[in-house]
Amino acid sequence: MKLENAPVVETGMLMRKPVDEVFEAFVNPEITTKFWFTDSTGPLEPGAEVQWTWSFYGVSTPVRVHEFDKNAKLVIEWGERPASTTFTVTFTPKGDDATYVEIKESGFGGDTGDDVVAWALGSMGGFTQALAAFKAYLDHGIVVRIVADRFPDGKHS
Repeated sequence: MKLENAPVVETGMLMRKPVDEVFEAFVNPEITTKFWFTDSTGPLEPGAEVQWTWSFYGVSTPVRVHEFDKNAKLVIEWGERPASTTFTVTFTPKGDDATYVEIKESGFGGDTGDDVVAWALGSMGGFTQALAAFKAYLDHGIVVRIVADRFPDGKHS
């Protein structure tokens, strides 16, 4: 079997908060650390280069903001080059009190098609879990350990 097209991860979820609150929660590490990563060297802003850390796994990654359209869109490259990927987060208002957040990631690499697909599937699961935790926190004020509890025995290899 041969991989004809590189996979693109797509996931999304409705947040029942106005777009400005949802966007702020995503770019402000004081909020984002409640549902996704544990530490950041700074907020996401135009041209930012920060480091995100998941201390429960002993993992960090560089994050570079390529596009910052407040309350609408973020384009972020993350990972060590050349093994980095790019993800786009769009924020679509649904009335005055809800926002649909969609994430698309591309640029997966590997030595084989199986490696590429495995990386993409793992990433899709991770983004889906992060969005679920984001929703629990943002919509209901509940901190859940979905991301931290994904691999209870430590970092997944």
